[in-house]
Amino acid sequence: MKAIMSQMLWDISPPISAASPVFPGDTPYSQRWSARLSADCPVNVSAITLSPHVGAHADAPLHYSAEGLPVGKLPLEPFLGPCRVIHMPGTQPLICIADIAPHMHQAPPRILVRTCIKAPVDAWIDDFSAFAPETIHYLADLGVLLIGIDTPSIDPASSKTLDSHQAVRQHDMRVLENLVLDNVPAGDYELIALPLALIHADASPVRAVLRSLPTPVSS
Repeated sequence: MKAIMSQMLWDISPPISAASPVFPGDTPYSQRWSARLSADCPVNVSAITLSPHVGAHADAPLHYSAEGLPVGKLPLEPFLGPCRVIHMPGTQPLICIADIAPHMHQAPPRILVRTCIKAPVDAWIDDFSAFAPETIHYLADLGVLLIGIDTPSIDPASSKTLDSHQAVRQHDMRVLENLVLDNVPAGDYELIALPLALIHADASPVRAVLRSLPTPVSS
């Protein structure tokens, strides 16, 4: 009898197109063709313009601190490894310690929170859920390295002080935003969400996926 590993994969990245919502005033996705297949050209080649905060993305410390590192200089380890998906639909406006604490028993160092029944992948909304800054401090004290959420920001859209981003900066944590967790059961997974090596950028798109933890199967 031979043991093999059976694993499932969940894509938790929204599709990116001109319809992708962006923070008001930010740069939306656009694409133009600089070369097209023809009798005189052997390839299609396009040029794209977008904010690095379009779709699923990793914030860099440079996003919220003038002295912060750009995304291309961040270590990759926090973006890869065991994580926990927690369901909190309807938790508004802020995810508080009392909301998340019951889910943290023996939690891995990466926490992704689902707050939406259906992630808003094609329209901007202002009244999305975010993290209370004291919750960031609480998670950091538990050893959490990375937090993720299925909304555009870990701070409310109206925030001018970005208190939760500043709490993340204080603890040198990492952030994923705009995830799509609609079809992911609550539980523990392996997260793979590597940012691009954009040496001067304040964020990077990621193709975020979850992989089920290995389960021995007899054959």
